[in-house]
Amino acid sequence: MWQEYVNAESISQVLSVLAEKKEEARVIAGGTDLVLELRQGLHEPIQTLIDITRIEDLCQIRLEGDFLRLGAGVTHNQCLADPNIREFALPLALASWEVGAPQIRNAGTVVGNLVTASPANDTIVPLIALKARLEIQSLKGERVIPLKDFYTGVRKHVLQPDELVTAVLIPKMTPNQKGVFLKLGLRKAQAISLVSMAGVLTLDGDQISKATIALGAVAPTIIHAESAEKYLVGKTLTEENILSAAELAKESARPIDDIRGSAAYRQEIARVLVQRGLEQIASGEVLSRLPDSPVLLVGKMPENGKLKSISVPLAPGKEPIITRINGVEYTFEEGHHQTLLHLIRDHAGLTGSKAGCEEGECGACTVYLDGKAVMSCLVPAPRAHRAEIITIEGLGDEEHLHPVQKTFIDEGAVQCGYCTPGFIMSAAKLLEEIPHPSHSQIKTAISGNLCRCTGYYKIVRAIEEASKKEGG
Repeated sequence: MWQEYVNAESISQVLSVLAEKKEEARVIAGGTDLVLELRQGLHEPIQTLIDITRIEDLCQIRLEGDFLRLGAGVTHNQCLADPNIREFALPLALASWEVGAPQIRNAGTVVGNLVTASPANDTIVPLIALKARLEIQSLKGERVIPLKDFYTGVRKHVLQPDELVTAVLIPKMTPNQKGVFLKLGLRKAQAISLVSMAGVLTLDGDQISKATIALGAVAPTIIHAESAEKYLVGKTLTEENILSAAELAKESARPIDDIRGSAAYRQEIARVLVQRGLEQIASGEVLSRLPDSPVLLVGKMPENGKLKSISVPLAPGKEPIITRINGVEYTFEEGHHQTLLHLIRDHAGLTGSKAGCEEGECGACTVYLDGKAVMSCLVPAPRAHRAEIITIEGLGDEEHLHPVQKTFIDEGAVQCGYCTPGFIMSAAKLLEEIPHPSHSQIKTAISGNLCRCTGYYKIVRAIEEASKKEGG
């Protein structure tokens, strides 16, 4: 799928490789879209992947005056965990909560979502409503452009082959601003938006002095419901005004018919979402939709510490992949252009992690990468270089089972067994993060894991029982 993999350690290194390789190179962080697209042959010119996940400056969220700065490597779960995002960019936090499942949110980045440039991507909509800007660098210099000017069509943007989006700059919401994000998908998790909306209202007392309503998946790019925005200025959020604004937003939508929904249905959903979003702002219920302690499936790093990172291209036949799996150091001379899943299974001989959908949908391949649960089918194998990996084999053995493994047996939660390793990995990481999870938190933790035997009741009960044993 790729011929060379660069674990970059500086922005200058990334820019140098981009300047040299141009169309043949692509920056990768989470890879939750890119790896799948490469497997499908959608990026044939790409020979080199440049991994930015080890560049510390790109993986931070910072307050800088009146702006929030999100580096290009910031993940959706980082946004969920950051109190400044919740306070100053609430629509982005709400959208991040709707992305995929915990394993996808641990890997997928906000900038990756933006650069993929699908109008159905969740985080583009709130960031346009928040009037975000992109900081873009190349060896030629730096430019900053409004996010709304970044897109030219479906999956099209103005980023040049030698350029890197280094950060998203978000104006902080002020105390008199209220924001919201809503989406409709075909299921509650792991769902692409049929329609999404984000709104930011500036209030002078009860009266609206400025309104921004952005709509996703109803046009080739994210659009503003301009007539609804103009209508709301000078008004209060009465039931009548909300209904009228929602009808105007419906008229702004220009969706297509496709297999997931008709144009007429999407237009109606745009109306419904705008109505509900404005009603939530009026009632003050927006923040209640975001858990105080969202499930991240992020826990402790192994106590034996990380292997030292080094900056070298990883090309087949040149540099080995050196990693630690379940506390044992491995050196791989092959497997460079496979995924982490197949590196673990085919080259390490650890077959507990299962190859299911290989599209990041079923969760059967869940492993821990540097302490975070991820879908190993979407992680390039060279990302394992100098990393810490835990697979199902590392949780326990026949004599010393993990509490989740034992209760899966006791409660009959194993069933056919194919999906079981992924469920156990998600559940074990949940209990590490939240020793006594609620029923809702358990459901969130396994939302990225599919059981084709349809037997979730015993699985949930097994996790509940394990939490009791784990807590003593």
